[in-house]
Amino acid sequence: MDKRRRIIIITDGDEYARKAIEHVAAEIGGRCITMSHGNPTVLSGAEIVKLIKKAHHDPVLVMFDDSGFVGEGYGERALKYVAQHPDIKVLGVLAVAAKTRQAEWTKIDISVDREAELTPYGVDKHGIQELEVGKLYGDTVYCLDELDVPIIVGIGDIGKMSKKDHYESGAPITKKAIEIILERSGFYEQ
Repeated sequence: MDKRRRIIIITDGDEYARKAIEHVAAEIGGRCITMSHGNPTVLSGAEIVKLIKKAHHDPVLVMFDDSGFVGEGYGERALKYVAQHPDIKVLGVLAVAAKTRQAEWTKIDISVDREAELTPYGVDKHGIQELEVGKLYGDTVYCLDELDVPIIVGIGDIGKMSKKDHYESGAPITKKAIEIILERSGFYEQ
């Protein structure tokens, strides 16, 4: 039996994202590594792995943020360390759009727009569909193409998107994106 801890990576870590991710984790019966939030990420990959291992059960939702740093920033270094750790199994990635257009983008499998509709197009930070299929611009997505993960779901700015994803409303767009990752990764079949 696979004893690796099953996680979902989220490429955002500000206060709005933290509140939304904590709410969704509770609703799906998962755990959120609250200490992984920050803008930018302040914990090292090794510190985050220790916290993941202490979580009571899976799935574990983990936040990483580069705070707009161009290229591989601190959040992405921690993300890569965690994603490649032998004790960790990444179920999927929630790739969060940002206003950056400074060559930081990633391939995505699908997006959830701000109306909670699935689309093959990328979305912007407001959750509005972009013009390119399978491509999302963000500030903590630079390294995602290097990782071997089952699914990457694009989403607008977590907890925001013109208040359509606010945690007080249940963060419905984030929840749908997380549920897609859980379903497509086979989490419920394990």
